[in-house]
Amino acid sequence: MLNVAVIGKQASSWIERLRSARPDDRFDIEGDWTDPGIVNAAVISVPNAKPLLRYPSLRFIQSLWMGVDALLSDPELDPDTALARMVDPGMPVSMAETVAAHVLWAHRHGDVYQRNQRNQVWEERHQPLAQQRTVTMLGLGELGRRCAQTLIRLGFPVVGWSRSATPIDGIHVTADLEVALSVGEIVVNLLPLTDATRGVLNLNAFRAMPVNSVLINLGRGAHVVDADLLDALDAGHVRHAVLDVFAEEPLAAGHRYWTHPHVTVTPHVAADSMPETCIPVVAENLRRFDAGEPLNHLVDRTRGY
Repeated sequence: MLNVAVIGKQASSWIERLRSARPDDRFDIEGDWTDPGIVNAAVISVPNAKPLLRYPSLRFIQSLWMGVDALLSDPELDPDTALARMVDPGMPVSMAETVAAHVLWAHRHGDVYQRNQRNQVWEERHQPLAQQRTVTMLGLGELGRRCAQTLIRLGFPVVGWSRSATPIDGIHVTADLEVALSVGEIVVNLLPLTDATRGVLNLNAFRAMPVNSVLINLGRGAHVVDADLLDALDAGHVRHAVLDVFAEEPLAAGHRYWTHPHVTVTPHVAADSMPETCIPVVAENLRRFDAGEPLNHLVDRTRGY
């Protein structure tokens, strides 16, 4: 039997499903444990280790998030506690829908017409076909590949950036970031956040992108050097930025992104973990932990994912 703390804003909506999936284990929301010392596993949707410090016997953490970079960077996280990230079989579908929606909106000049409406400007724009608009995909993991394949089915040529440059059917893959950026009229970022990718979307990257290009950042806020992006937007080199993630969340009141006419802000909603598809993943890893078997999706702390 496991004693599992369920921690995070989604706890109340997940706990009954977890109890149904693992009826022999005890699941309680973070503050309900009369003896925190018996908790040996946690299912979490939080970005830092602080809520975990009350559990001295904790040996396994199952995150409900695919990205665990913020948790890994927290010095209070016990390095001896096993950490698994969420690989939600439903998330690639959700992310592909989001990417397709944003890319089509940019491709069809949605940002331009939105600004024109505010300014009461009637202006028709030339509309190329999808096959005439190249999309650059930064990050070709499971999510990136699924999103790229969705865009290809819509007719867009896709160029992908990967350090390994491993060939992928239908996608022109390059290990040269500048080359990848230089051809993408729409650039979609789905990179994991590591030491190598932090700040990768900086002044040099924006200069490499074509004039009048659009950035869609669905990866991590720390991929972007905010001052550099704002300069590129102000100069008109980058036409528009769709930003779903930020270095600090929630985005602070008064931040220029809120009111910038060339920025669309969404509150980190590109693809949520859904209980229907995640519970089987969580239940299987809890079973494995209880049985002493290798865990699925165990985080390699040296790589950061």
